Amino acid sequence: MKQKLIYAAMALTIGAASIKAQQVPAYLDQKQPIEVRVKDALSRMTLEEKVKLCTAQSKFSSHGVPRLGIPELWMSDSSSGIREEIQWDNWGNAGFTNDSCTAFPALTCLAATWNPKMSSIFGKAIGEEARYRRKDVLLGPGVNIFRTPLNGRNVEYMGEDPYLASTMVVPYVKGVQSNGVAACVKHYALNNQEVWRGNIDVELSDRALNEIYLPAFKAAIVDGGCWSIMGAYNKVRGEHACHNDFLLNKILKGEWKFDGCVISDWGGAHDTKEAVLNGLDIEMGSYTNGLSSGKKFAYDNYYLAADYLKGLKDGTYPISTIDDKASRILRLIFRTAMNSDRPWGSFTSEEHYNVARTIAEEGIVLLKNEANKNKEMILPLDGNKYRSILVVGENATRGLCEAGGSSFTLKVKDEISPLAGLQAKYGDKVKYTKGYAAGKPTENHAGKLTVYADSLRTEAVKQAADADVVVFVGGLNKDRFLDSESTDRESIALPFGQDELINEMLKVNKNIIVVLISGNAVEMPWVKGVPSIVQAWYLGTESGNAIANVLTGEINPSGKLPFSFPVKLTDNGAHSFGTIAYPGDGVKEEYKEDILVGYRWHDTKKIPALFPFGHGLSYTQFKYGKAIADKKDISGTEEITVTIPVKNVGNVKGKEVVQLYIGDEKCSVIRPVKELKDFQKIELAPGEEKIVSFKVGKDALKFFNETLHDWVVEPGAFKVYIGSSSTDIRSIVNFVFN
Repeated sequence: MKQKLIYAAMALTIGAASIKAQQVPAYLDQKQPIEVRVKDALSRMTLEEKVKLCTAQSKFSSHGVPRLGIPELWMSDSSSGIREEIQWDNWGNAGFTNDSCTAFPALTCLAATWNPKMSSIFGKAIGEEARYRRKDVLLGPGVNIFRTPLNGRNVEYMGEDPYLASTMVVPYVKGVQSNGVAACVKHYALNNQEVWRGNIDVELSDRALNEIYLPAFKAAIVDGGCWSIMGAYNKVRGEHACHNDFLLNKILKGEWKFDGCVISDWGGAHDTKEAVLNGLDIEMGSYTNGLSSGKKFAYDNYYLAADYLKGLKDGTYPISTIDDKASRILRLIFRTAMNSDRPWGSFTSEEHYNVARTIAEEGIVLLKNEANKNKEMILPLDGNKYRSILVVGENATRGLCEAGGSSFTLKVKDEISPLAGLQAKYGDKVKYTKGYAAGKPTENHAGKLTVYADSLRTEAVKQAADADVVVFVGGLNKDRFLDSESTDRESIALPFGQDELINEMLKVNKNIIVVLISGNAVEMPWVKGVPSIVQAWYLGTESGNAIANVLTGEINPSGKLPFSFPVKLTDNGAHSFGTIAYPGDGVKEEYKEDILVGYRWHDTKKIPALFPFGHGLSYTQFKYGKAIADKKDISGTEEITVTIPVKNVGNVKGKEVVQLYIGDEKCSVIRPVKELKDFQKIELAPGEEKIVSFKVGKDALKFFNETLHDWVVEPGAFKVYIGSSSTDIRSIVNFVFN
């Protein structure tokens, strides 16, 4: 009898547990589809709780629903490393001692790899760092198109070509989100300058918008499955981008079927009605510390806060608007903060340092490498040939992870300088002199000379005369008016008297290697006299090691420029129509160059670039054979297969980016001479040959028809251009589309 009672009690206990398990709310049950969980959570929330989700609660977090156990969202800059922790209600650092991150290379460098595999490992590694730091949303990557080399934030973007940026952004997004951390692609859209960024109203054609400026965003959303997107500060056709009906409702959420969250740039919202009706989901801001400073515009006074709640209660705004916003935010929370299956992440690991260095090495671009007076190439730099190697330039020692603005300022655990990297390779042969000085990071120098400029230059020239070879490490830095948020550059000349310094050193020593660190193009009035020029970007933690490995030849450079270097500023399309085209009149700006951005402008207008889009040399040589197409005409959904043999005819292993461009021979609208439509990065041993194959279909031939508001292709003759850059075309194939 006693045993029967025990069994009965056990059965009741198990039954009760089963009933309890069945009573777990659907929104807490990760076995349920996300849409079921979203609907269930929404049904349990009060109107006040729904509205609360839509605004910041601190500088880098937004509200959750504490009553239901739904956590807040934590966000972090940036695209190249995880920003240090800051105070809850002000911009001061929090004083943590465990938030020094790995600095990965800038996205300009990533784009210069022309290698989607690099994007994938980049995204995965930075996502791991974000996850370890308990972040839910990584505020990047940036994919705004390089329209002008004066844009202070070009350093955060992926170049001037929509196909390249689209190809590179997708694996980055997927890599980040594999950690249960949302990528937040930015700045949507047309944030192509910093001057007047908060109010400038951009006017452009539908063709330019769809062919040039939107494809990378669309790829991130449609192909990458990006979970969030950040609105831009500027206006587009009269409305601020953060609550722009055309961009957000019609295109993003309509045409692209985006189911994630639109997050404002900090302080990017300006109107309650537009924010409610035009597609903004989470409003973040910079105005207040929540207590005293800015208390007239504290968190409850945000446009999507008290005024929105009042409008919902009095019928001004439909309840459907808050249900949609709350659903999107809940969806983001379930994908990130409430995803218990996501990995734990890792931070400043050896693996991450290796990733950072690998990307840096593959993104460095060898712009020029000609024989010196002894008919020898200086690069790769053979230490056995030289008794003295003089390193000149402040960027050889300057910390370049500091400054640059909110999303590009990093507190790093380690940063190897170029000087340290070269000393590790060549030891006591390396001597250093500063040559020029920029001052402390974050100061407003705007490229002005320091009081010690003459003495620094004189000493550098004196030491250059006695050196066997000079490695000049210069370029820009992340001070205001250089590569920096909130300001654009004032010219494309090198600052701090670097041009004069290089020219003076050339008078006493022709064996000069110029290593440029920048995220933008610069003028090079000394280009003919310098035998070797390297574009090294902002490379982060492993900067010095990567640069040294390329200069020594341990790594054969394989980077290609993701944007054109104009000879002078007025050779750039945006600077060819007066101030209304850039920077605007303070109110409006017209993109008068239309679709002819970057190399499209240089090609079509027959204005040679100093260094063209897609350019980059190697320590070996690649011979291209004749391209062959498997058919001469196609129609409908048919594809043409184009093959070309590429052979390494040099003495060292190397990588080459084989680029395919399409040109439309005759069209009813203006089209560029050619446009990038595919590329492959291949590695070849000395003497090795590979057949590179491309497929070209109807989509590669289309342009955006403004009348039909659709992509179309007109029958006629087309050319396939295959080459090593946009101007170094090695073979052409003709075909007809019927």
